[in-house]
Amino acid sequence: MQLGLIGLGKMGGNMRERIRLAGHEVVGYDLNPKVSDVTSLAELVKALQAPRLVWTMVAAGDITKATIARLADLLEPGDLVIDGGNSRFTDDFENEKLLKDKGIGYVDCGVSGGIWGLKNGYGLMCGGTAANVKRAMPIFDALRPEGPRDEGFVHAGSVGAGHYTKMVHNGIEYGLMAAYAEGYELLERKDIVKDVPGAFKAWSRGTVVRSWLLDLMVEALAKNPTLEGVSDYTVDSGEGKWTVEEALALDVPMPVISASLFARFASRQEISPTMQAVAALRGGFGGHQVMTIAEGESLRKENARKSTRPATKKAGSVTTVKKAVKKSTAKKAAAKGRRHAKDEG
Repeated sequence: MQLGLIGLGKMGGNMRERIRLAGHEVVGYDLNPKVSDVTSLAELVKALQAPRLVWTMVAAGDITKATIARLADLLEPGDLVIDGGNSRFTDDFENEKLLKDKGIGYVDCGVSGGIWGLKNGYGLMCGGTAANVKRAMPIFDALRPEGPRDEGFVHAGSVGAGHYTKMVHNGIEYGLMAAYAEGYELLERKDIVKDVPGAFKAWSRGTVVRSWLLDLMVEALAKNPTLEGVSDYTVDSGEGKWTVEEALALDVPMPVISASLFARFASRQEISPTMQAVAALRGGFGGHQVMTIAEGESLRKENARKSTRPATKKAGSVTTVKKAVKKSTAKKAAAKGRRHAKDEG
């Protein structure tokens, strides 16, 4: 079977390879000429025999919309387009209408598997008509994991259902990652636990929390047991936001996934305006000490050092912190004065 594949990045490139290994012909196009089989979308379409099957694997949003709009002009009635990117399901309705007006079919397909998909296969979640999904099934079978089809592939429903299912999948993923991460921090904080990587590895067989994500955590800790040098700044693809928005729209309680999304937002703040407001309020109603940013940072570093000590020990007092900051400032001023005197000499 022939397939035109647009977008040959980390996932798209591996997908091309897996499909070819299954015996299908793939004509790939990417803006990077080093990995592209053709030089343009027009050349890709020309290289395929009608009726054509074209799969887009590019960034969600405007890039995908522009790509599908271009395909609408290049393809012919009877051709079929599959969007396998992380598009929002509402975009699928517009894409389908645009292509349907030209007599071109449309299927949306959520794809999970990351960089490991080449070896392990990809989880696929499709939306579209039964006829269009059936037509593309040889490609779906090439991409999905080995074994029963329904353990790696689902025709979830009508157009939009594939990306909607993938959206919820990613929302669940947020919650699972956050739970493992919180467990990691608690184990690291407790003085009687001496082998945190070993604890996670022991969970990988026979326990109710075993999973592929846990295996990835075990692998990460084997390489870097304390995660030294790893930034806590965490981005999101947008699907976590969309999942929470759908929960609000449908009145579905979703505290775990919502909290995991907000935790990512918090990770991007060097200083939290929320907690600044809380500190100011505590000072207002209770007369509690309102620390400066420098004092707070000093206390945070002190607590970080103490986190490796017995958990029963208390953090340093504000007074102690003030003295430490004052002493540090004095030392820096003295050092600056000595350098200035040296420069003048």
